[in-house]
Amino acid sequence: MDLIGCGTALVTPFRADGAIDEQALYALVQWQIESGIDWLVACGTTAETPSLNDEEWLRVIRIVTEAASDRVPVWVGCTHNATREAVQRARIASQVPGVTAILTANPYYNKPGQEGQYQHFKDIASSVKLPVVLYNIPGRTGTNLEPATVLRLIEDAPNIAGVKESSGNLPQITELVTQAPRGFCVYAGDDNMALGALGVGAVGLVSVASNEIPAEMAQMVQAALTGDWPKARQINRKYFRLIQANFWEASPSPVKAVMAMMGHIEEHYRLPMVPVSQATRSRLERLVGELGLLVHAPREEGHYRMF
Repeated sequence: MDLIGCGTALVTPFRADGAIDEQALYALVQWQIESGIDWLVACGTTAETPSLNDEEWLRVIRIVTEAASDRVPVWVGCTHNATREAVQRARIASQVPGVTAILTANPYYNKPGQEGQYQHFKDIASSVKLPVVLYNIPGRTGTNLEPATVLRLIEDAPNIAGVKESSGNLPQITELVTQAPRGFCVYAGDDNMALGALGVGAVGLVSVASNEIPAEMAQMVQAALTGDWPKARQINRKYFRLIQANFWEASPSPVKAVMAMMGHIEEHYRLPMVPVSQATRSRLERLVGELGLLVHAPREEGHYRMF
């Protein structure tokens, strides 16, 4: 897999009645692609995926792939703390036309050690033919995937093609970049560490902020990858407050609040996610106004073929 650039970990828009807002999701995909994003991630962390049932999870995948229409790659989150369930999801997702890679995170809650994670990820990879991107996010799963284990997996599972590194540990990311074989892709998983990770050799970013500013995040990553660091730093400097603001409260509540202010979605959540506090909302409104993001036109109802 030679995919480089910036991908968006898409939110899942909901309606007031709690159902998936399919029109909004379809329109969001169109806007992302038109803005120059390099790929899309359906059903990742930012999508409130743990609150989706199996039918809804598959529905989101199908909407995103239909809307993308092979114009950009689509990764699908297939994470579960039961290996058999993760394998089943990976198999189902891999059969959906337009899905180009499986993204799967550390098993959460049961906190396996390195051997348990090795066997878990190896079983998932061996169950599908698509490229598999590992997702190391110890802050949410409670366990860290160490570089030595990643290298072992690369050796034993040829379709493990990359890792989204959200450990927040730049030395660990650097160790992985410098030791992994050529062709293995390390992606930054945290917007606030994107330039650092790209600077040590990561080939791209899976972004939350690109839900709000896809063109700007794509331009920042492209600038860094082509060695135009003044431009990359300039964009990072301008939007770093927004990048930080997306985590003022539990994600994705702040990013969905901002997207609603911009007119791209209605602001609805699935419990246990809730709206941001009034104090945070006031800060977000002020920041969004200062960045000029409210000039974006509200979303229009695009043509969406129900299927």
